[in-house]
Amino acid sequence: MAMFSMVNWQMQGSQWQIGDARCWKYCNGKKLPTRAAIAMSTSKPAAAAATSTKRPCDPADPTPPAKLQRSSDPPDPAPAGNPDGATDGGEATGLDSEGMAGARNPRAQRYLVAVEYVGTRFSGSQQQLNQRTVVGVLEEAFHKFIGQPVSIFCSSRTDAGVHALSNVCHVDVERISKRKPGEVLTPHEPGVVKRAVNHFLQRNEGDIMVTDVRYVAPDFHARYKALERTYHYRLLSGPESTSVFEKSSAWHISEDLDIHAMKKACSILVGHHDFSSFRAAGCQANSPMRTLDELTVTEVFPFMFFPSSIERSEMESSDGSLVYSRKPALESSGKESDGSCSSSVKSESKNRKEFGSRQRHRCFVVTARARSFLYHQVRLMVGLLKSVGTGNLTTADVERILNAKTVTAGPPMAPACGLYLANVKYDLSV
Repeated sequence: MAMFSMVNWQMQGSQWQIGDARCWKYCNGKKLPTRAAIAMSTSKPAAAAATSTKRPCDPADPTPPAKLQRSSDPPDPAPAGNPDGATDGGEATGLDSEGMAGARNPRAQRYLVAVEYVGTRFSGSQQQLNQRTVVGVLEEAFHKFIGQPVSIFCSSRTDAGVHALSNVCHVDVERISKRKPGEVLTPHEPGVVKRAVNHFLQRNEGDIMVTDVRYVAPDFHARYKALERTYHYRLLSGPESTSVFEKSSAWHISEDLDIHAMKKACSILVGHHDFSSFRAAGCQANSPMRTLDELTVTEVFPFMFFPSSIERSEMESSDGSLVYSRKPALESSGKESDGSCSSSVKSESKNRKEFGSRQRHRCFVVTARARSFLYHQVRLMVGLLKSVGTGNLTTADVERILNAKTVTAGPPMAPACGLYLANVKYDLSV
């Protein structure tokens, strides 16, 4: 408020305007100056008239201006079937101001916004004091776009280091005329919002981008309306050190991973269970019961995959498009029926390794899908699957750990850098 020390805010209708030098001092607990003391600064007739106008901060006015009041609308409740809202495998703990999501401005338009970001560049998604966060950066970009502060509410709260291919949030935007302050204009088109916000995001660090925007109803809640969430986790297996391009995008395991054993472990965890053994301390969910709809592990091409001339000839069809599952190509390249590389091919690739080239890692993706997850549930499950893949645990150990119902029974959780929030599903047809 120091910058307003020489001004006073006067109420005219429902708009605040700058007046003389009295009300600010009064609002800060100081005695109001007399009319004589300010006569030298009120030479214009309008200023003289302002001295007799009732000030909005006058004790005789018991009701503060409407512009300064917070709406008393109740917050949107979580659905009865999901009283805990929805926490994620890589989410941070802590309560955000969900009640404010219900403090809606009836003149504002609510938008559903999908964003992607590099999680290692943020201290999590939720607003934190003196920290760079996803919500903080988004709110700053929206503020620059529309000229007034906004509040953003995410569908999933991710930890520092957790990436997002598509995290979803909602925001209320009131479009005010710049030529006629106080006049509310028709809402911006979603495409305009996307381009404008991305303009300011790219001027920042360029590590976050809006991928989609849509109009939604005033009571639509990005967190409570979500039907399911999908996470991917990337693992790189191999003795060679990780490329600098992938150090912050996957978990490097120096040992070989047994994909068959990992698949069997996945089948044990799928379904409705008490996941207390995969629930980190600080989880705020009321119940450890969750339904895991999908948990799979698949071997895929590495992210930084630049094929050699021989590999290109095996992967390309006659029209030049890539073919990933062509049987002759798999057989000629020495791949097993499940897509994993055989030992003969791995030894052959070592012998054919040229100077300056890197030996490729095997890349695995773990996919987990459910309506909601417990705090760190996905990362704890991946930590268990990794231990099964390396042979440190068996499928019998998986059942034992699940039934133990304590997080100390399992191995350490996987690091955040390999986790990606891939998709949040909604029913937008209603």
